[in-house]
Amino acid sequence: MIEQPPTSSKKWIYAFAITFTILLIINTGIFTITYLNIQNEFCTLKNAFDEQETLLQDLHQQIAIKDYINQTEGLMPWPEIYNQTRHSVVLIETNLGLGSGFVYDHEGHIITNYHVIEAATTIQATFLDGNTIEATLIGEDPYSDLAVIRVDPDATTLHPVALGNSSSLVEGAPVAAIGNPFGLSNTVTSGIVSALQRDLTAPGGYLIIDVIQIDAAINPGNSGGPLVNLEGQVIGMNTAIIVEEEERTFLGVGFAIPSDTIKRELPDLIVTGHYKHSWLGIAGIDINLAVAQYLGLEKPRGFLIWEVIPDSPADTAGLKGGTETVEIGGRQILIGGDVIVTIDNQTVRTLNDLAIYTERDKRPGDEVTLTIVRNGQQIKVDLTLAERPWPPPT
Repeated sequence: MIEQPPTSSKKWIYAFAITFTILLIINTGIFTITYLNIQNEFCTLKNAFDEQETLLQDLHQQIAIKDYINQTEGLMPWPEIYNQTRHSVVLIETNLGLGSGFVYDHEGHIITNYHVIEAATTIQATFLDGNTIEATLIGEDPYSDLAVIRVDPDATTLHPVALGNSSSLVEGAPVAAIGNPFGLSNTVTSGIVSALQRDLTAPGGYLIIDVIQIDAAINPGNSGGPLVNLEGQVIGMNTAIIVEEEERTFLGVGFAIPSDTIKRELPDLIVTGHYKHSWLGIAGIDINLAVAQYLGLEKPRGFLIWEVIPDSPADTAGLKGGTETVEIGGRQILIGGDVIVTIDNQTVRTLNDLAIYTERDKRPGDEVTLTIVRNGQQIKVDLTLAERPWPPPT
């Protein structure tokens, strides 16, 4: 007769193996969580250190600028500001053309205009020290004419700029533009802020808001370069000029994207690759005196809706577009649509007022209340903003 071996020892072995496996899983989980927490804390500390370093750099620059002013008995400190900023400015070359850009951080991110790198298959950045480095497109926003490219941060010494607050600008304030007009690297010109809150046209007929008008000379190749104030801070990005037909040279009117817009969009451009703009889904015209009189409006202000885009927030909210074309002041005007006169109790004089409020203060998913004039009566309409269509129409 054959005896069976005892089974209790096997049970103990199985129990030990199961217990050991569970402990191993638990310890592995604890180690992973601890490691991730340490990594997150390290990233937080590094970001805080970079911010402090930028603040210290900005303070050092302002002290140096004030010293220059004192030593030169009040002369404009552009030589000192240029020396502080020139190492941050790069010449951007693509297979389609030339432009400018400036270093944003020590991670290799460089800010420029979207139209500088639009449709490019190759991008190179050349620094003041002569280093030319291949760059990769990280984020783009045609609606604000902004783009972020990135170079290998170990390939050269990076000198990030200090971004100032464009909202603190006033008309007449001195500014300087630095860039590469016609490929002439690190050219500096100076002038003043001629006007604020201008707008430029973006793809699809949308508006780029809060644009700074300047008289500092900028030309093709300056696009993407920094506009700096007397503190050496970048308060804008040189973007466009007004030219005569078939001419491309400066006539005394230039435009810069404000630094507040850059700071608002940059985190999203770096992380997600693009920026989500708020969208109503309407087209139309500003109310002028002739249109106001024809429609029987009390004042020449508001935005007359010609078209409501199907399935847009405006369509969902029940806004109405034009129904009849008439001639007013020698123009063909589509009337019969709603007239927007306020948004969240903010007066709407023109489309620019709508664009400024929804760009500065709102994001897709936010709800707004419009006051409209329909058939001579004012009514309130609630509307939930959506994300502007992407990619933009060409």
